[in-house]
Amino acid sequence: MGKKYLGLSGPSLNWAIGAVAGCDFLLFGYDQGVMGGILTLPAFLDQFPDINDVAPGLDQATKSSRSTYQGVAVASYNLGCFLGAIITIFIGNPLGRRRMIFLGTAIMIVGAALQASAFTLEHFIIGRIITGIGNGGNTSTVPMWQSETCSAHKRGKLVMIEGALITGGIMISYWIDLGLSFAPGSVAWRFPLAFQIVFCVFILCFVLSLPESPRWLVLKGRDDEAREVIAAIAEVEDSDKYVDNEFRAIKETVSEMSQGRYSDLFARDKNRTLHRTIIAYVNQMFQQISGINLITYYAATIYRGLGMSPFMSRLLAALNGTEYFIASWPSVFLVERVGRRKLMLFGAIGQALTMAILAGVGSQKDNTACQIAGIVFLFVFNTFFAVGWLGMTWLYPAEITPLRTRAPANALSTSSNWIFNFMVVMITPVAFTNIGHHTYTIFAIINAVIVPSVYFFFPETAYRSLEEMDTIFQKVHGWKGAFQVVHQARIEPRRYGKNGELLIAADEADEKGNTEHGSGTSSEEDSPGSGHGIFLSNDEETQRR
Repeated sequence: MGKKYLGLSGPSLNWAIGAVAGCDFLLFGYDQGVMGGILTLPAFLDQFPDINDVAPGLDQATKSSRSTYQGVAVASYNLGCFLGAIITIFIGNPLGRRRMIFLGTAIMIVGAALQASAFTLEHFIIGRIITGIGNGGNTSTVPMWQSETCSAHKRGKLVMIEGALITGGIMISYWIDLGLSFAPGSVAWRFPLAFQIVFCVFILCFVLSLPESPRWLVLKGRDDEAREVIAAIAEVEDSDKYVDNEFRAIKETVSEMSQGRYSDLFARDKNRTLHRTIIAYVNQMFQQISGINLITYYAATIYRGLGMSPFMSRLLAALNGTEYFIASWPSVFLVERVGRRKLMLFGAIGQALTMAILAGVGSQKDNTACQIAGIVFLFVFNTFFAVGWLGMTWLYPAEITPLRTRAPANALSTSSNWIFNFMVVMITPVAFTNIGHHTYTIFAIINAVIVPSVYFFFPETAYRSLEEMDTIFQKVHGWKGAFQVVHQARIEPRRYGKNGELLIAADEADEKGNTEHGSGTSSEEDSPGSGHGIFLSNDEETQRR
């Protein structure tokens, strides 16, 4: 055991896994932010004039056409990410976590090289798509690999840290864009696009030397290797009781998950799987249609639209990215203390108000006070999003879905994230060209709709085991259950405390929960005339008829 995994074990091995996974999330963020400063560079726009929608003397039709090309050039990366996530569904398990990460990272190097060496727009877009395919594979695999090689009680905080590292990558990309903007010629944009290869090389050098996921090893029947990994991570002997317990738990989990099929996502069963799949999908969608990547991908362009000089636009974008990174850390410590719902509601309310203010001040761009307000509230929007939604959508879907369908549900909800990401990034330059500040109005309305959606339909999952979530959903019925599940989650007794200690035995919790459920819901729920809908199981529907 001593010579394997770079000679590391215990906490040092956990740190090594975290370093490689963290580097991948920095890379993810870097790719999201790098175009933000490049889009305003004269050298870049001279190389690709078809996306320069601010050139002097353009009529409205030409501006609209060029803004569409700009949207395609930038959003093609997100389309690649969507394709990469879909491909990973089919090749991820056969390859394993480490080899999938290695392959995805190698593909990203090819894509980065193509982008940095591009002389035509078609060449550049192909590079963007290839980079996205690699990143889509990585972002579908790295969180799984890291969570499967760490202690269960650390996973919630771990996911939020991953979100913070994404903003760290965005921040790095903005500052590199700013620093290289002073360089002569095309190096000003080619170097930032090529710099991501540094992250890739670090990942390639170490990922295959670190342990494979014990869950994947068990899935492939390699039980001895799985026990060895568990022992190395815990820094105990292979014969230790802890290894036996963890191995047994993984065996049971893998057995349950291996029975899940994609068709199960739409099952109207007693666990309300379809209901929970929809919540997971919509949760990921909400993150993207909030409008965050309107700012992330086009920060410098937006500041230029507020009347700032090219240098000041890139400086403000870099400062915005830095503030975004700082603002992403409070949620790491608040997610367990405050809960998921309150953070999501806080974020959505703040985002709606901020977008409304941006729409108002954007209508008077020549007013100095409005320009300053526009700058400030772009920072404020990032703060609300970082606290409420940045890491939440990578955590909540995994907690809300049943164990059997967790893997396919995660793949489906992740595809939602990427396809709506693509949509927002694609339409942003077109929207700003054609409807200007009313773009913010649209996102203000969308965020306002998110608030009641979360309040009425998203149950709290903090401190709940998967079994507890099953119990909560089993106690609501029919189409009314979509509205009642939040209340049921509120009254259902907790089985575990904040530190994982057992508070109440499962049978006692069920008895108490049934009593409270009976007194806390309408008698109409149990009446033959109660309505039914898509969340009602076939058995329940037959009985009611």
